[in-house]
Amino acid sequence: MLAVIRPIALAALVIAAGTGCGYNQIQAKDEGVNKALGDVQAQLQRRADLIPNLVETVRGVARQESTIFISVAEARSRLAGAVQSGSVAEMAQADEALRQPLGRLLALVENYPELKSNQNYLDLQSQLEGTENRISVARQDYNGAVRDFNTYIRTFPYNLTAKIFGAGAAKPYFEASPGAEAAPQVKF
Repeated sequence: MLAVIRPIALAALVIAAGTGCGYNQIQAKDEGVNKALGDVQAQLQRRADLIPNLVETVRGVARQESTIFISVAEARSRLAGAVQSGSVAEMAQADEALRQPLGRLLALVENYPELKSNQNYLDLQSQLEGTENRISVARQDYNGAVRDFNTYIRTFPYNLTAKIFGAGAAKPYFEASPGAEAAPQVKF
C-alpha cells in the first residue's frame, strides 16, 4: 500500500510544483522589472547625450557663463556613470543632481534673445523636453513593474517559491532624492 501511495504523492507534488508554484511568473515579472529599468537607463542616457549639444549651442552665444557649463558637464558625467552602474539609487541621485544646473542653463536663455531664435537651440530644447517626459513615464513604468514583482513574491504560495529559488528579495523603487519635492533655486 505504501509503495502505491509514494508514486502517487510524488506525482501530485511534481504536478502541484510545476503548475502552481509561480516560478515562471516570478521570472516573467523579474524580466519586466529588468526591461523597465533598461527603459529608465535608456532615457537617462538619451538626456545625457543631448546635453553636450545643448551646452555647445548655448556656449556659442554666452561665452562668459562658464561656471554653468562646468556644473552641467560634471552633473552629466555623474549621471552617465550612474546609468552605467545600473544602481537605481545612484541613478536617482545623479538625475536629481543634474536638475539644478540644467535648470540654470535653460534659464540662461532669457538673457540672450538671439539664442531664443536659434533653431538648433530650439530643436535641442524640444528634444530635451520630450526626453524629460519619457524619463518620467519610464520611471513610472519601472516602479509599476517593481510593485507587481514585489507584491507577487510576497503573496502566498509564491513567496515560498521565490525563497526557494532565491528570488525573494524585493526590487528597489526609483525614488526621488530627499528635497526633490522643492523647486530648484536658479541663481546666477
